[in-house]
Amino acid sequence: MELIDGKKISEQIKEEIATEVNQIKAEGGKVPHLAAILIGHDGGSITYVNHKVADCQHVGFRSSLFHYEDDITEEFLLAKVEEINNDADIDGLIVQLPLPKHINSQKILEAINPQKDVDGFHPANVGRMAVGLPTFLPATPAGIIELIRRYNIETFAKHVVVVGRSNIVGSPVSILLAKNATPGNATVTLCHRYTENLKQYTLQADILIVAVGIPGLITEEMVKEGAVVIDVGTTRVKSDVTKSGFKLKGDVDFEAVAPKCSYITPVPGGVGPLTRMMLLKNTLKSAKKEVYQ
Repeated sequence: MELIDGKKISEQIKEEIATEVNQIKAEGGKVPHLAAILIGHDGGSITYVNHKVADCQHVGFRSSLFHYEDDITEEFLLAKVEEINNDADIDGLIVQLPLPKHINSQKILEAINPQKDVDGFHPANVGRMAVGLPTFLPATPAGIIELIRRYNIETFAKHVVVVGRSNIVGSPVSILLAKNATPGNATVTLCHRYTENLKQYTLQADILIVAVGIPGLITEEMVKEGAVVIDVGTTRVKSDVTKSGFKLKGDVDFEAVAPKCSYITPVPGGVGPLTRMMLLKNTLKSAKKEVYQ
């Protein structure tokens, strides 16, 4: 069993991006600029956005953070998105979710210019991904693909089973791995929490990707010997052994499943660190006009 070290891979990617940005600066090119909008004071959202700002600083990007109270109006937020859309210096815009209940998240995401949608959530970019056009891939699926690539995990003619059908992870990664690409060319089965007899599908998986947010859903008897297991789940559960009283738990029963696997991602330290790096890669692509000419 080999552990897939997302933290190590993310550091490699971060240094690769920093090297490229230094080269761009040396040649007098456009320095990538990422803008983030944060509403309210959700602890997880604040931490995540702060990490993104620090990542930008590390690789030499410019970054702008617009932080507002959670009583702002939808109209104000839409106007701010439009202002950033029209700012030629800003290459990427992320609106940190979740938004307050009185704001329609989908309406806000659709208001973002697809050419600056570095989260890859805009329907235009999802459509481009589905038909194989250059696009900004959603960060977590892109991170999964990157881990598979960098660990030289064979996907050609393999059976990939994805558990979880969200628009952010499960559905996009199932599309990407079925494509005529490398990694790709897999036979993909897409399951979800209501799939009857889930075990009959997971036992067929050469590569099992799980993203449903149900801690410990995948148990030892649901995984075949030698499978690759990629666990996207990160749920805070109570713990007696940590100072905080909580720990992050994945969708896979790691201790029981790991001995059966050829490769497995830990939680934390697996897919998570890659998500932020893919956001940086999308911003760099945008600054270089690689997706939209």
